[in-house]
Amino acid sequence: MTYRVLGAALSICGLLAAGAPAAAHHSVGAEFDFDKPVEFTGVLKMAEWVNPHSLIHLEVTEPDGTKTVWMFETIARSSQAGRSLARASQGGLVVGQTYTLNGYAARNGKPFAFLKSIKMPDGRVITMWFGNPNG
Repeated sequence: MTYRVLGAALSICGLLAAGAPAAAHHSVGAEFDFDKPVEFTGVLKMAEWVNPHSLIHLEVTEPDGTKTVWMFETIARSSQAGRSLARASQGGLVVGQTYTLNGYAARNGKPFAFLKSIKMPDGRVITMWFGNPNG
């Protein structure tokens, strides 16, 4: 009898733990405003290849000469586009080089955006997200 109760309790805990990652994921549309496209050219300061979303830090020189570091969140690294960018970074994404990033600004007004595409210094464009922002 005790083993049945223990087994049932462990099964329930396992099911609850399996659902935790799905509950923790956020909606791209809730965090980023698809009516506010942004494009910045700047110097790559850092790339964080982490799951579930990698982050790219781009230092942008503002018209008044001040510098702002914009952080771009990418789609999941496990996706095809995420793997493409990771491979490209092995032979091309270099801290200190200049890149042009396109995306959508965060709703909270901070220098944070969702990455749609990145233009490499050699002119190649890697599209990270093909989704319909309004769909």
